[in-house]
Amino acid sequence: MQGSTIAAIATPPGAGGIAVVRLSGAESYAVAARVFHPANPAKKVEQAKGYTALFGHFVDREETFDEGVALFFRAPHSYTGEDVVELSCHGGSAVARRLVEACLAAGAQPAAPGEYTRRAFLNGKLGLTQAEAVMDVISAKSAYALKSSESQLRGTVKKAIRAIREKLI
Repeated sequence: MQGSTIAAIATPPGAGGIAVVRLSGAESYAVAARVFHPANPAKKVEQAKGYTALFGHFVDREETFDEGVALFFRAPHSYTGEDVVELSCHGGSAVARRLVEACLAAGAQPAAPGEYTRRAFLNGKLGLTQAEAVMDVISAKSAYALKSSESQLRGTVKKAIRAIREKLI
C-alpha cells in the first residue's frame, strides 16, 4: 500500500459541525482536484501551495453535494511526509462517507487503521516511541495522561534512550 494515495475520514464518527477526510500520497492533489472545485475558478487545486486553504464545492461524478474547505500540505512538510490534502466538509456521517467514496472513485485507496501514522514512521517523520504515543494522546482520559503522552510524542523517551545509549557506548 506504501506508494498509493490513501483516503479516510480523520474525525470521529457522530454528529458534529465538520468532518475531515484526509488524502495522503503522491496523487493527493490530483484526487482532490477530481472531488473539490474551488469557488474561485482562477484557483487550481494542482497548483495550491503548501500551508494554504481554498473554499469550494465537493463533487461526486460532477454532481455537487457539499461545500467546504481544502487544506494543502506539500511533501515533505506534512504529518506523513507525503503530499496531503485535508478536506473539511459538513459534519455527519453521510456527507463524510460520500466524500470518501468520491475520493476512492477518483483514484485513492482506502486507508487502513493507523495508516497515516505508519507512513509518518516509515518516512522518518516519527520515531517508534512517538508513533506509539499517537494512540496514547488520542486515548488519554486525564490531564496527566495527556501530558505524559504528549511528552513521549515530542520525543522525550527517544532522547533519554539516546543519551543512555551514548553513555554506554
